[in-house]
Amino acid sequence: MSYTGPDFDPPQPRRSPLRRPLTVAIAALVPGALLGWGVYAAVGGSDDGGSGADRAGGVRTSQPPSSSGPAAPTDDAKRPTGTSPSATTAKPSPSNSKSALPAASGPLKGKVVVIDPGHNPGNFQHPSEINRKVNVGTHWKECDTTGTATNAGWPEANFTLDVARRLRTLLEEQGATVKLTQDDDRSYGPCVDERARIGNEAEADAALSIHADGSGSGNRGFHVILPGPVRDGEADTRAIVGPSAELGQRIAGNFVRATGSAPSNYVGGGTGLVTRTDLGGLNLSTVPKVFIECGNMRDSKDAALLTSGAWRQKAAQGMSEGIVSFLRG
Repeated sequence: MSYTGPDFDPPQPRRSPLRRPLTVAIAALVPGALLGWGVYAAVGGSDDGGSGADRAGGVRTSQPPSSSGPAAPTDDAKRPTGTSPSATTAKPSPSNSKSALPAASGPLKGKVVVIDPGHNPGNFQHPSEINRKVNVGTHWKECDTTGTATNAGWPEANFTLDVARRLRTLLEEQGATVKLTQDDDRSYGPCVDERARIGNEAEADAALSIHADGSGSGNRGFHVILPGPVRDGEADTRAIVGPSAELGQRIAGNFVRATGSAPSNYVGGGTGLVTRTDLGGLNLSTVPKVFIECGNMRDSKDAALLTSGAWRQKAAQGMSEGIVSFLRG
């Protein structure tokens, strides 16, 4: 698969090409909205090479662990580093961020979509707050993390917020009511349990958490994370597994067509779909919800795409078309 794109913004330093070719073909994924996809790679724990807002490993306990001390290490670069990826001033902390514009008339009028931009640009300024443990139903884990960044230092949180805003605009043009879990309008967070709660309380018809991965160089491509069946503690995903799978399939298929990006060559067995049961943002959801890892920020070729404004618009378009397809049935 050839990856080309317009000029990047911000500019990226020149990097040497990858030594090994992308081995995952997308031809089998493109037809329709990929409703025929039936292969889901079940990835246990948090060893799939990527970890997002609530993807740090956790151990179930009967009482919340102490919030003192450093956070447990995550499985990739998505952890507080003590460095400042961006300058952010403290902001008020509303429970959620709503669209500023009324819903237009269109095919999605009356539908509610919750978009969750992974992480928060200000998280690095609040280590004690984001390191505290929250109950994600099956276990306890960190409230949030700083997310990953490109090798040049551009934060995942900036990427996710930009794509979320583009996606909001596209969905509002279709008549949907759109809510963001955060719009850079709070100093940190929200925590992963609150991110799920925002979608639940909005009675969202669909919810999407946007991320970019922090895996090793040479690992490329996108993947959509689906909730697996969980019934444990406060988590019960049985009612949303089916519709979430359909939502994820439609987003994946349209993402391929809109961006030209291939599915992940390191998780999902080439399907672009991964099922997980360890993510609080999915386990605590009572509405159809999926995560999307749009690419690997630590791979120079993927980073070139992720830092391109034109490519991010294509990514938002693919997500929008997938959500519209799901909601229209």
